[in-house]
Amino acid sequence: MLLSDVSVKRPVAAIVLSLLLCVFGFVSFSKLPVREMPDIENPVVSITTRYDGASATIIENQITSVLEEQLSGISGIDQISSVTRNGISRITINFELGYDLNTGASDVRDAVARAQRSIPDQADEPTVFKNNGSGEASLYINLSSSNMDRTQLTDYVERVLLDRFSLISGVSAVNVSGGLYKVMYVKLDPIQMAGRNVTVSDITTALRKENIESPGGQIRNDQIVMSVRTDRGYSSEKDFQSLVVKKTSDNSPIYLRDVADVYIGAKNEDSTFKSDGIVNVSMAIVPQSDANPLNVSNLVHKEVERAQKYLPQGSRLAIDYDSTVFIEHSISEVYRTIFITGGLVVLVLYIFIGQTRATFIPAITVPVALISAFIAAYFFGFSVNLITLMALVLSVGLVVDDAIVVVENIYHHIENGEKPLLAAFKGAREVGFAVIATTLVLVMVFLPISFMDGMVGLLFTEFSVLLATSVLCSSLIALTLAPVLSSKLLKANVQPNRFNKLVDRLFAALSRRYRELLSGCMGLRWGAPFFVLVCIGASLFLINQLPNQLAPSEDRGVLFAFVRGAEATSYNRMAANMDQVEERLLPLVGQGFLKSFSLQSPAFGGNAGDQTGFVVMILNDWSERRVSAQKALGQVRKALSGIADVRIYPFMPGFRGGSNEPVQFVLGGTDYTELKEWAEKLKIDAEQSPYMEGVNIDYSEKTPELVVSVDKARAAEIGITAEEISQTLEVMLGGKSETTFVERGEEYDVYLRGDENHFNSASDLSRIYLRTSTGTLITLDAVTHIEEVASSIKLSHYDKQKSITISANLSNGYTLGEALDYLDEKALEQLPKDISIRYAGESKDFRESQSGALFIFVLALLVAYLVLAAQFESFVNPLVVMFTVPMGVLGGLLGLYVMNQGFNIYSQIGMIMLIGMVTKNGILIVEFANQLRDRGIEFDKAIIDASARRLRPIMMTAFTTLAGAIPLLLSTGAGFESRLAVGTVIFFGMGFATLVTLFVIPLMYRLVSINTNSPGYRSTELESELRHHGKTHPSHGEME
Repeated sequence: MLLSDVSVKRPVAAIVLSLLLCVFGFVSFSKLPVREMPDIENPVVSITTRYDGASATIIENQITSVLEEQLSGISGIDQISSVTRNGISRITINFELGYDLNTGASDVRDAVARAQRSIPDQADEPTVFKNNGSGEASLYINLSSSNMDRTQLTDYVERVLLDRFSLISGVSAVNVSGGLYKVMYVKLDPIQMAGRNVTVSDITTALRKENIESPGGQIRNDQIVMSVRTDRGYSSEKDFQSLVVKKTSDNSPIYLRDVADVYIGAKNEDSTFKSDGIVNVSMAIVPQSDANPLNVSNLVHKEVERAQKYLPQGSRLAIDYDSTVFIEHSISEVYRTIFITGGLVVLVLYIFIGQTRATFIPAITVPVALISAFIAAYFFGFSVNLITLMALVLSVGLVVDDAIVVVENIYHHIENGEKPLLAAFKGAREVGFAVIATTLVLVMVFLPISFMDGMVGLLFTEFSVLLATSVLCSSLIALTLAPVLSSKLLKANVQPNRFNKLVDRLFAALSRRYRELLSGCMGLRWGAPFFVLVCIGASLFLINQLPNQLAPSEDRGVLFAFVRGAEATSYNRMAANMDQVEERLLPLVGQGFLKSFSLQSPAFGGNAGDQTGFVVMILNDWSERRVSAQKALGQVRKALSGIADVRIYPFMPGFRGGSNEPVQFVLGGTDYTELKEWAEKLKIDAEQSPYMEGVNIDYSEKTPELVVSVDKARAAEIGITAEEISQTLEVMLGGKSETTFVERGEEYDVYLRGDENHFNSASDLSRIYLRTSTGTLITLDAVTHIEEVASSIKLSHYDKQKSITISANLSNGYTLGEALDYLDEKALEQLPKDISIRYAGESKDFRESQSGALFIFVLALLVAYLVLAAQFESFVNPLVVMFTVPMGVLGGLLGLYVMNQGFNIYSQIGMIMLIGMVTKNGILIVEFANQLRDRGIEFDKAIIDASARRLRPIMMTAFTTLAGAIPLLLSTGAGFESRLAVGTVIFFGMGFATLVTLFVIPLMYRLVSINTNSPGYRSTELESELRHHGKTHPSHGEME
């Protein structure tokens, strides 16, 4: 082997190569960003448009559909979804993975600009954000004070804090919850207005005409230029109270104070935020969809520390919830696992080798190979995250394997009397082919993982590349550094201690017993293929028994609860319901698992609807509690049960900490009425199934709505327009900001609204007056017809189609795969062909991962087989090696079944890894059997000798891999669930496969490889023929 030959001859160069790998590895590691997961977020852009006072139906037709029409021409879009509620439209555009977010946002802004001319003038300008628009935050920052009320706190947030946190790199939006916004409140009295012949139009017109600040041109002379402006004369309560709204017939002024209460106050209270029972104003930090949450969190923490110094006396700024705490804990747990794994692997090496010096050589490959892998991570733009670190944990057991094979063979030569230098030269050369073969197979098995489609493909690309790189580096070190160190450190005739002698005796006895058993089994001609078929059949049976899921449910140190009130529930009623939730949770704080909690209403700053609430429950640190998140969830469910008037859904965070329900089953069609009919049927089925709980559909025509129809003929006759009616209703019932005023350099709204005490039912609308063309006042009901109907306050679209989503949480003990399969089956039975079925959120990710995993598994098998065929120069010998795979898969599936785990993306990756890991045993036996046959040893004896000779390295590599999987299998703390899933598959798969392949591979080799030759056979044959040809046909020169 050229590489090992040169290394033995030039030892300093081999050592320098390893040192260079370490140096560049350390530099690369220091430059890598730290994240929870690889950067696999879909680039997401959202458009939010507010239209105060407008119903969902109007906004859907006049805003949402108009914008969606313009968006359809943009390239790179994966899906468009929209939610339209009373007063607001929100469109979410998901771009394809890898698409540039800035390009997407720019294209969306262009489309919005094109649609702008078709949007009603009364609507706010559409705002484009680089986030998913749901309002889900990664951090909550609370501001509380003993000296300031909520209005003052909100004013301080708006004046000072909001801009500081909004400008942090990676922050998309800062949503304020629990705020009371300072305004010049003009509370209109409809009775006084009617008595003084004043209409809403009179007041709004007076404000627009009087409360202005406008340029008045310039005065120029030979010396100076002076600008002229009209001063805004309204800046205090007194100024606005003295505003002349209208004059009576005798020219007496009617002031604003005559028809309204005018005062500096707050808009109507419409949101609450409490932390452990204390009222706060909270800032929810929503990161950009492509931002690194850990970077954002670090910058926010620093900004909080800076802002703390300048807060008003008695005020306190505190981070209430930080989703990145889990990430930091998880990553520290994985680092700990790496060190434990390394220690276990070294211990296993010492047990098997028995010499400190001989143990040191394979052990040194671990840090060198792991550190070297970061060079590839930096080159490809990866990050340090839970997936890449898990790859390094698993590679600890793999990277020593090549060095074990090399050192074990060199030591065998030294024991046979050769000097260390010669033994290193010959021993490394002898096994060089096997090392390269196993390495290439492992690399070729891991790399197809990067061909997986969608989010899961990107998720594990970093995993596969880092694993492949560490294995490649370990192979390089095994063929360069290991022979050099062996020639320097290994010695013959080392006096063994008692422990060494015991291990040697055990191995000698094991080898003898193994040889006897194998010799006895050689007569079982068809035993091996029968066993392989049994393994395949058992695997197919088990895979159907295991529950399917996207990822295991993780204890992220936090629980959520979504609170949903009845349609049209008022804010005050919802606030009272949230108080009940608070009363139930307060006794749980400090009882061993619940550290603190915060609640907000409406949820996500109103993005989830007005009749909602959201509770974030922060659990004690993983090391400080004995109760798992699942058990804590059970106690929270029990505490929150039985609260009337609301439905409460406590749940654990989903994949990557998402706070949406895992089951999201989307029905698409052209008519909401028809969709609702079918969605209701599926909802009943879902509620009756054991798989789901908290089943909900996002469409309900139960919200009472007053429809005001204008009598066009009557209105035209008396000179009243529909626009005037609409604006009057908007101001009196919905509230409207008309002009502004300035106080201490900050601009605030002048807010007009009718006195709510005068408008409690539909009949009260008769108190609203309009002026006819003759100047007389008439009541609203004289020109309109008022009808009470039931409508939906939320209208959804999915890819521009009208849609209704059935969402649900999973019942304890059931998986996402079971729930979706059940819904698919029911939909297939019942739904007509013109209704489409799609998935959203975690359900969509799960379905995409399912379709890709089988393809990658088959691809990995094919690639491994073809690589082996090229190396063995045979299409039969690799077939023998590939028969190890069904045994590894069966072992992995048995492990999942025994450990009561589901089949998810982590266990899928473990299965694909097993292909490369279990084939190593087969390669070692088949490759050595070919060598022995080349030396002229009889076929059966060559098989038995090769198997017995390779027993020790096979056992050593298997046990190091198993030792590497033990910390994963026994892991605890943050994020242990994903590590447990991979560890289970690797430990049980490798253990079972190693045990049975020691017998199955020799028997299969005997059955199918009797007529095969070694890779060098054709080369030897050609050389022989060339020599023979040279003797019988002398060259032309010789003849002359």
